[in-house]
Amino acid sequence: MNEPIVVLIASIRKDLEAIDEIYSAMDRLFQEGENVLEDERAQITLAYRLHNLYNAFENIFLNIARTFENQLDPRGRWHSQLLDRMRLDLTPLRPAVIDDGMYEALYELRRFRHLFRHAYTMTIDPERLMLVYRKALLLRDIYHQQLSRLLQFLDELI
Repeated sequence: MNEPIVVLIASIRKDLEAIDEIYSAMDRLFQEGENVLEDERAQITLAYRLHNLYNAFENIFLNIARTFENQLDPRGRWHSQLLDRMRLDLTPLRPAVIDDGMYEALYELRRFRHLFRHAYTMTIDPERLMLVYRKALLLRDIYHQQLSRLLQFLDELI
């Protein structure tokens, strides 16, 4: 049995559950009648959820890279390098994990996550926040299908 692949599959499934929970939490924010464009607390909550959403995807990608590629550039650009790598088809090592559409949405989320983490004194621009949220909604429609293809590939390896 290929133990690293078994661990990777379990890790991806756990992160997918976390992603589903984050989407549910964002749904509740909008269902509770919060006007995100006007309520600062709702903006902060949504920004936090979007931050966590990207972190969950990045954790999946990190675990894939550790299992298959084993190296990332440690000089600070590794976040974008990791995302770039996930759309590469590395057959026979592994297939591409995401397509260009998913990459574009994740790229926007990554940029927002960086801003959210490092812009300590900046206030959130509600319009920009909603743009990032719409990218997250695009992801919602496609991430299960794309990561399911990877899980199928991994199952075949065991």
